[in-house]
Amino acid sequence: MIIFLYGQDTYRIKEKAREIIEHHKKVHKNGLSLKHFSDFSSLEDDIKQVSMFKEKKLIIINNLFSEKEFKDKFLENKEKLLKSDDIILIIEPENIIKSDSLFKFLKKNAKCQKFELLTAAKLKNWAQKEFEKHNSEINPQALDLLIEYSDSDLWKMNNEIIKLANYKNNDIINKEDVGLLIRSKIETDIFKTIDAIAEKNKSKALKLVHKHLEKGDSPLYLISMVNYQFKNLLIVKDLIEKHQPYSVILKKSGLHPYVVKKSYSQSYKFNFQELKKIYQKIFEIDFQIKTGKIEPETGLDLFIAELG
Repeated sequence: MIIFLYGQDTYRIKEKAREIIEHHKKVHKNGLSLKHFSDFSSLEDDIKQVSMFKEKKLIIINNLFSEKEFKDKFLENKEKLLKSDDIILIIEPENIIKSDSLFKFLKKNAKCQKFELLTAAKLKNWAQKEFEKHNSEINPQALDLLIEYSDSDLWKMNNEIIKLANYKNNDIINKEDVGLLIRSKIETDIFKTIDAIAEKNKSKALKLVHKHLEKGDSPLYLISMVNYQFKNLLIVKDLIEKHQPYSVILKKSGLHPYVVKKSYSQSYKFNFQELKKIYQKIFEIDFQIKTGKIEPETGLDLFIAELG
């Protein structure tokens, strides 16, 4: 059997994959039947082997679509793979072209699940369930603010939900809690990091980032915050270069007034092309982290080291 998980929502893909893996571990307790593969020859050799425990193997394949040689070999041997008694789990967070031959094959023959980014009511329902997991409750106004500050990023929201739940210790979370615990502390530090990047002071930027890591903050969360702020800088800088007055920027940007105020002053430390280049670099590093190509801490260090 082939299971195919794909889509832009890398957080829920990861959670679903973990659910499948944990279920497999419960059924097959010896731990020898869980395998990861990045090339076809190793995969083919493993499938041919018969387990001495007569157990189905769970074979995990990441980034199959982006590895051309692996992809071609997979398609050449697709019928053989379909007949295998093992479970093949394919995880693909990239945007996939629907006309792609591998995509067509998987859509027809695999158990597929697409994970689109959550919006509106679905996003709120997801967040409320996460709070329930931590025996916590949040009021509607506070939840709206959390979603705004998190930019609908589930990696970031998960980190904040844990913090808020621990902070309130079973009491209802309100709007003031979200403002106090999230924006005032984290965004201030992120603005300092952005300032250090603007000053080309890599050592200072690395020091600020590693302070967060030492305190236990998630590196994926830090990347998402830096990504969020540079996206805001691009939005504001674009409007500035179009000679829009501050009042119009406030309206057209769609950003919180506090974010506009901080981004407006910071945007003058970069030119538009610099911001585009940095934002693209963040996107590349973020993708490499979330697809398992590099460790999150390494990704953060690489991002800062490769600037300027």
